[in-house]
Amino acid sequence: MTPQPGPPILGEDLFLLLCRPDPAIPAGGEHMLPPALAGAVLTDLSLGGHVRTLPGRGGSTRVGAIAGRPPADDVLRSAWDDLLGRPREVQAVLAAVGPSLRVPLLDRLVRRGDLRRPPRETFGSVGLHELQEGETGRRDRVLSTVRKALVDGAEAPDRALGLAALLSGTGLLRTFDPQIPWTPTVAARAAKLKRDAWEARAVADAVGRSVALALVSNVFVAAAVLV
Repeated sequence: MTPQPGPPILGEDLFLLLCRPDPAIPAGGEHMLPPALAGAVLTDLSLGGHVRTLPGRGGSTRVGAIAGRPPADDVLRSAWDDLLGRPREVQAVLAAVGPSLRVPLLDRLVRRGDLRRPPRETFGSVGLHELQEGETGRRDRVLSTVRKALVDGAEAPDRALGLAALLSGTGLLRTFDPQIPWTPTVAARAAKLKRDAWEARAVADAVGRSVALALVSNVFVAAAVLV
């Protein structure tokens, strides 16, 4: 019998929120998934007191594992092990950890019943918009905690604030309107959460680079077609 996964980690919650058929996440959203999920892993490690930040070169931030404080979750433990005794620049951590997270986190969400894969999967990776919501209702509950933090201004747990900051860092928060109304107040709260969270700022920087590279790639492809 396949063992059931433990309590959901923040990366699973973020993945779950980004999987929606209508309105679908823009095509560029697929490019930001690896750094966003890696940012969620770092947020979980930080909230749990498993890592610490250190000053890096040129005002950058490094992150290192705190010896003797390993997380219980295996996905978080893998990232913690990689940082133990060798602090690294945050952007390097996002690039190294992010690409390996999609498959295990999706498998957990499917096993819990939070998501369903399409009946006929095509060759290669399944798009976020192709994944179907399960019947657990957890996506609505997770979205509600983010909404309360951003819209109602209610006191929220650190986990909900971290998730809201990460969504702000991806640049996709405004696409959740009207479920999370994109008002000036919400935009200001989201921007402050992103500024206050080093993990979310790092995600925003990584996503910006990813989008820029995708745009450059598209320009070269278009030029090659025209030649």
